[in-house]
Amino acid sequence: MWEISIRITKKSIKVKMSIQESNQLLRFTTAGSVDDGKSTLIGRLLYDSKSIFEDQIAAVKASSEKKGFDYVDLSLLTDGLKSEREQGITIDVAYRYFATPKRKFIIADTPGHIQYTRNMVTGASTANLAIILVDARKGLLEQTHRHSFIASLLRIPHVVVCINKMDLVDYSQGVYDRIVEDYKAFASKLQVRDVHFVPISALKGDNVVERSKNMTWYEGPTLLYLLESVHIASDYNHVDCRFPVQMVIRPHTLEYQDFRGYAGRIEGGIFKPGDEVKILPSGFTSRVKDISLNGESIQEAHAPMSVVMTLEDDIDISRGDMIVRPNNQPQTGQDLEVMVSWMNQRPLIPRTKYIVRHTTKECQAMVKDIQYKVNVNTLHREEGIDRIEMNDICRISLRTAQPLFFDSYAKNRQTGALILIDPNTNETMGAGMVI
Repeated sequence: MWEISIRITKKSIKVKMSIQESNQLLRFTTAGSVDDGKSTLIGRLLYDSKSIFEDQIAAVKASSEKKGFDYVDLSLLTDGLKSEREQGITIDVAYRYFATPKRKFIIADTPGHIQYTRNMVTGASTANLAIILVDARKGLLEQTHRHSFIASLLRIPHVVVCINKMDLVDYSQGVYDRIVEDYKAFASKLQVRDVHFVPISALKGDNVVERSKNMTWYEGPTLLYLLESVHIASDYNHVDCRFPVQMVIRPHTLEYQDFRGYAGRIEGGIFKPGDEVKILPSGFTSRVKDISLNGESIQEAHAPMSVVMTLEDDIDISRGDMIVRPNNQPQTGQDLEVMVSWMNQRPLIPRTKYIVRHTTKECQAMVKDIQYKVNVNTLHREEGIDRIEMNDICRISLRTAQPLFFDSYAKNRQTGALILIDPNTNETMGAGMVI
């Protein structure tokens, strides 16, 4: 989420926003089965890249000694909840930040237990890259399939499969090759294109930041090198112009009584002053008068920049409207086909009413039908389902009370995403991807 604040001066209206340089910031998530070493891997990345303070290291060393370990338990750097430390598992999504001279990173360390799959969906929803860990001793497990399918469903552009705990199989190339072939066979059924494989030992540090001396047969890059070099500038849709309006800026002062700006985050395409645009749902057209960032006019803006846009004409525009190009418009309608990851203990039942939140728009909706549930192990469709339980993934037909302006999730991860909210409790019930 981005934040916006307004400061009015005599000369200008300053709009300050938090914005990320799309090619300098990599958001990635870790996924895998229980005890595959996800938290340890993140701890190793932070430790070897010198991204943690000395007092944090001292605290982790003390906790490790208290537990009777003869090594530093780096997983404690991410497992912050008391219940996590006591059980030795990850429950909640832990976000961590670190940086190298080449790139900045935001990590979402997600749980491996089946009952916390919804947490994995939350952590992966904004990721550019997914690291899927596989225990070299166990090979592919149910959660490996489940998380790989979710990564494919969420259209995460890049996947790095880390075969971990290679030190426990004597750094065997044969074990590594067998797991790689098994994963390739499973991934061939998924919509995953950019896949890399790295044999590592998170505990020992092999091929995480430094190249391993124990696996000279591996000639590929280390994990950190992959994270620093993967190309993510093309992950955003820079063709289809989409600007959902989040806020209308209308200062109540005499000096700026004629100012009307539209603030929001560009979710696709490139906008420039002078471009002809169309406003949905009204259908009125105008031209972009000015685009400002941090109070200064800029010559072009692209996804995922947060900007303020002004138009040459006074048009009735409010939160939830969308500014697009006249010759390149999203789909508009009230009937949607959606893949849903169910995230609540209360089941999904047809004819139930929810609140849909899509980009900056909210409206009522009803689930018309459950078409099928996906078996994440076989990827087969189970039809004739009359209810969906927590952590299930299914395809539903959705009817909204108001028209939405959307693209398919495969085309645009922002305008193709939505969430279902319980109107009584305001709980998030499910995360949806428009087909």
